[in-house]
Amino acid sequence: MSHKVFIDGEAGTTGLQIRARLEGRTDLQLISLPAERRKDASARAEALNAADAVVLCLPDDAAREAVSLIANAATRVIDASTAHRTAEGWTYGFAEMAPGQRAAIAASTRISNPGCYPTGMIALVRPLVAAGLLPADWPVTVNAVSGYSGGGKAMIAEFEDASSPAYTTAAFRIYATALGHKHVGEMRQHTGLTRAPLFAPAVGRYAQGMIVEVPLQLSAMTGAPSVAQVREVLTAAYEGERFVSVATAEETAATRTLDPEGLNDTNRLKLFVFGDEAAGQARLVALLDNLGKGASGAAVQNLNLALGLDEGLGLE
Repeated sequence: MSHKVFIDGEAGTTGLQIRARLEGRTDLQLISLPAERRKDASARAEALNAADAVVLCLPDDAAREAVSLIANAATRVIDASTAHRTAEGWTYGFAEMAPGQRAAIAASTRISNPGCYPTGMIALVRPLVAAGLLPADWPVTVNAVSGYSGGGKAMIAEFEDASSPAYTTAAFRIYATALGHKHVGEMRQHTGLTRAPLFAPAVGRYAQGMIVEVPLQLSAMTGAPSVAQVREVLTAAYEGERFVSVATAEETAATRTLDPEGLNDTNRLKLFVFGDEAAGQARLVALLDNLGKGASGAAVQNLNLALGLDEGLGLE
């Protein structure tokens, strides 16, 4: 039996990547609207309600509107926007985040796809908070850089379209200087932190790929945990996972640099714990593809779980 899937917003950056990962699968039947009807509410409503599962690749308000058009109680929704990532009644779609999360996703009809930056940050921080190594009220700082595809069509044009008034030749730039980025609430809620983290994002002149860092002054923390303890907790948290791994102490020691494009076109997330035991300092780093595990890959993984399929289909 094939499952009917509708990607609402399939012409966008994330939608195109999701469709590419799903095309050719014999277990799925893709519902698609002609270009001229993609903004027709009645046509969208018909497709939304005819599908076994829907993936929303829309701006926040349009995603909320799409959900309101669904009258079929059996239709499962995976929302790739930020609209429902902290909303009551929605299951956070990071299967590896905690014990039981995978089962919760599989049982849910409303699944919010995680943000790309939060995926890396939560993967690094949540296990440490849960284990009591990192105090929940610790003033966490998150430094990160993404490829410009993370900003959608507008930012892609800034870096690729020389005819655009917004075209830039900048090699690197910071943003969200007012510190009110929409990812902050998502990071706090899904890590168990009681204090909002300080988020310092940046964009580089390359299309896709991401590095997320959380520096920690271990010697100032309660119990002064060691670098080795931090690595052990993370390793235990993701033991046996297909898409999330933690670099060993030996691999980490041999790593002198990381390329943010190193996991492009995969659904993988790799964590590193760099540190200086004598100084009591650690630099936690997550490497992922902002369009893979940070967006379309995660959406396909969640879709597979929601439909009761092998979660790695289309991803390996």
